[in-house]
Amino acid sequence: MLQKGDKAPDFTLSATPERTVTLSNLRGKNVILAFYPADWSPVCSDQMTLYNEMSRYFEKYNAELLGISVDGAWCHKAFAKARQLNFDLLSDFEPKGAVSERYGVYEKGISQRALFVIDANGIIQWSYLSPIGENPGADGILNALENLKSN
Repeated sequence: MLQKGDKAPDFTLSATPERTVTLSNLRGKNVILAFYPADWSPVCSDQMTLYNEMSRYFEKYNAELLGISVDGAWCHKAFAKARQLNFDLLSDFEPKGAVSERYGVYEKGISQRALFVIDANGIIQWSYLSPIGENPGADGILNALENLKSN
């Protein structure tokens, strides 16, 4: 798994069936990558809903939140609509898990539950691998963003 000080690998992934997101296009902003195993699972649903509720706090740190799993763009679109999510869920579907693998968090066909805070220059400033059955919450993300602000 990539760690603090590593350059965040660039990627372009589908945010919807019609639109993609490229990490390097977000330079100048802090970025939160929330890798998760699957749409619709109870823990993932709770985690993504929590982050949606926390989005206004993330915005105070000039941070863009992106969820990433190996589910397809159509699945993400339905999941985001059902959960009323206001941030992009990116599809690491084809080739399956390629971005998750580059970040060191792909295992047994799914993205592990992992968090990365990337600074405005594209450098990872914090990372965390959570047990798959546990919602890691938002405290670690907020602490990492606060540390960026104070540097």
